[in-house]
Amino acid sequence: MVGVQVDNLAVSDGPLTSENATLLRPSEPTLPLEELRNRYNEDGYLLLKGILPREDVLTARDAYFSSLESTGVLKPGTAPVEGVFDPAKNHLDYPGIGAGHIDGNGKPGGERAAAFVDRALDAHYQDWYAKKFCNHPALYDFIARFSDWGNNTLSLRRTLLRNNLPGSKPIGVHYDQIFLRYGDPTSITAWVPMGDIKLNGGGLIYLEKGDKIGLGMEEAFFVKAKQAGLTDEEAKSAFNSNMMSTGLLSEFPAEFAREHGRRWMVSAYEAGDVVLHKPHMIHASSVNNDPDNVIRLATDLRFCDSSKPYDKRWMNYYAFNDGA
Repeated sequence: MVGVQVDNLAVSDGPLTSENATLLRPSEPTLPLEELRNRYNEDGYLLLKGILPREDVLTARDAYFSSLESTGVLKPGTAPVEGVFDPAKNHLDYPGIGAGHIDGNGKPGGERAAAFVDRALDAHYQDWYAKKFCNHPALYDFIARFSDWGNNTLSLRRTLLRNNLPGSKPIGVHYDQIFLRYGDPTSITAWVPMGDIKLNGGGLIYLEKGDKIGLGMEEAFFVKAKQAGLTDEEAKSAFNSNMMSTGLLSEFPAEFAREHGRRWMVSAYEAGDVVLHKPHMIHASSVNNDPDNVIRLATDLRFCDSSKPYDKRWMNYYAFNDGA
């Protein structure tokens, strides 16, 4: 893989350059399953190009931004599907759900943000999203084959439909098993960009060999917990309380990567792309510095093997302060 260099590609604590960033490896979904599995296990992620029909993704994007149009977030004269932020507005009045604006899982923003936040939350329950998009057969069928779970493949209902406005606070460093603590670490996260995202448009970034680092951090903590006489359940609770209040490993991705001698892996994304990643794969997001003020919209879909223990809290639709 090669280094990268693009204007305004940055995380919360500094720029990403050819020195500390490289490109994600793309994969075609039509490659042999064994090759795809090998890449997933080796890299901790799998960037699948065009696995979803582009038109279906853009239809969902249009539905989302059409529902938010009355809040004034979009630039006048632009189509909702474009998702262009009105630069005359203050982005702090339009906080994203689960996008790093808040501690924990409470309702973000104040009174001025209420209408926007309520509509953004409501999108999680609409049929076009909850029933259609989140259960798109192209992705579900691929996961069932790729994982070899077959009919045991379960799509978890709790999803995070996130928007990141230009200049808003990005998502900090974490791995997903932190939030799926009450199940086996066998789930698959599908990060789905709902629209094109430029390289400097706030897309998800992954730490090189981050899966091994995440596993190592967790294993080291559990060894100490067991040596201290804690039960497995007590160790899980202790691990969670050892995280930041937001469940993050760090708010400073550049510093975190330096400490671990790794680079961040980045990519531009197209509507139809999906990234699968492992439960301990460390990731974050870059700052949305899109020069055209395009709002970054994406969702986290998660799948598990229903024949094994999984976090039952995630079978409820997303809600503020839901404890997950």
